[in-house]
Amino acid sequence: MKAIIAIVFAAAFLIATVVAQQPNHPPQSPQPPNMPGDVPDHPHPPPNPDPLAHLMFPPDMIMAHARQLNLTDEQKAFMRSEIQKTTSAFQDLQWKLQDQMELLQETMKSSTVNEQQALAQLDKVLDVEREIKRLHIGLAVRLKNRLTPEQQEQLHQWRMDPPRMPGGPDRPEN
Repeated sequence: MKAIIAIVFAAAFLIATVVAQQPNHPPQSPQPPNMPGDVPDHPHPPPNPDPLAHLMFPPDMIMAHARQLNLTDEQKAFMRSEIQKTTSAFQDLQWKLQDQMELLQETMKSSTVNEQQALAQLDKVLDVEREIKRLHIGLAVRLKNRLTPEQQEQLHQWRMDPPRMPGGPDRPEN
């Protein structure tokens, strides 16, 4: 069960990270997308990296290194509880998002779309996406706040130079 929760949360965290990494595009005049064979006037810039990635730690990274970080029993219990609560809330929001997206798709199906209705439904989709992002950032903040400065520094170091597992491809077993 814990493995399933960890997998669901890791996937959710990755989705939120990818969504957060989507660059904000300046408004452009409406035009059809490039057709196959079209050459764009200018290449698309690479996506902006997540500006918070270097400041926060994924829950799975923290929990995977709990022993090396010397997390206290209180820290581990708090983090497990927060991850479970967040995972449950995230699942509920995912279902809500799916429902709202289906309604938006229904609104957009007809050959003539009611713009007010479509935009109102889009607002509902964006509200749920905002709740999901808030949920993930809130969890990341709560977990970071429970780590000591030394534990945070160790996680930063591992991010720069991930620890190798004994017997892994880079190290022979003793």
